[in-house]
Amino acid sequence: MADGQPSKIVEIPLVVQELVAGMQEPPNRYVLPEQDRPAVAGSDIPEPIPIVDLSRLSDSDNNADETDKLQFALENWGLFLAVGHGMGPSFLSEVMKVTREFYKLPLEEKQKYSNFVDGKEFRVEGYGNAMVISENQTLDWCDRFYLAVEPESRRIYTLWPTQPPSFSDILCEYTARCRRITNLVLENLAKLFNLHEDYFVNMLDENTTTYASGLQLQKEGVWYNVRIIPNALLVNMGDAMEIRSNGFFKSPVHMVVTNAEKERLSVVMFYSMDPERETEPASELVDEKNPRQYRTIKTKDYLTEISKTFARGTLAIDTVKI
Repeated sequence: MADGQPSKIVEIPLVVQELVAGMQEPPNRYVLPEQDRPAVAGSDIPEPIPIVDLSRLSDSDNNADETDKLQFALENWGLFLAVGHGMGPSFLSEVMKVTREFYKLPLEEKQKYSNFVDGKEFRVEGYGNAMVISENQTLDWCDRFYLAVEPESRRIYTLWPTQPPSFSDILCEYTARCRRITNLVLENLAKLFNLHEDYFVNMLDENTTTYASGLQLQKEGVWYNVRIIPNALLVNMGDAMEIRSNGFFKSPVHMVVTNAEKERLSVVMFYSMDPERETEPASELVDEKNPRQYRTIKTKDYLTEISKTFARGTLAIDTVKI
């Protein structure tokens, strides 16, 4: 799965669009066991998720306040809302427009880009549901469309839809703009630790793959609703950054909640490191006062752990903690 190769699966689930057409309620496979459900609906968050103005963060002579907010957000919540990111409302609207138009295409048209190879094996890229590797796995009530967008050599253009016509151009532009934002954030995170500003950026080398695809956040056992601000981007630290920072930054436990009244559409960028690259705490962040918290693991092995723990409903990050 780490390198995008097909994987053996237990079964091939129907896409949710097929299921919705013929039933009133989701099948049991899509319903969490009662003991695994949150005790209550999401609570109001006790303090606002910090909003970081990236245009000010990029001003090295006048960014102290934004840097403080960035640090607080990632140490306490593992995510933040980004404004001043350079993507205007009209461009973001166009991104959502072409994405929504793709999902509204007839099912037979979308199936041309299926994530099942010859109808038998699952691959990360393409349109469909999640991989099923366990007979007891609770399935997600959503359809996905994953595409490798970086590096360009990894793009499988036969999986890039021809409808709507502007889909590819918009996605390429969105990819380039997200990369600039990612580099800016990673450079500032390195400065917080007095590391070379390219320390975290260099994790995303030429072998890094970037994938495009009601949020709640868990903290101290409580699920909170994340307030979304129009035209702000939600930036989420992943497990690799928690490991690299030796636990100073947190990878948030989060979930998407279905809504019986309204559809939910997200356009997400995932940055995955070179499958052969090892992930471990930065040596500069380990000392007697801050002992090492995580073991070394290759990216491809960690992605395998994510697949296993996802099917069990547990967290991969817990498997590498010392």
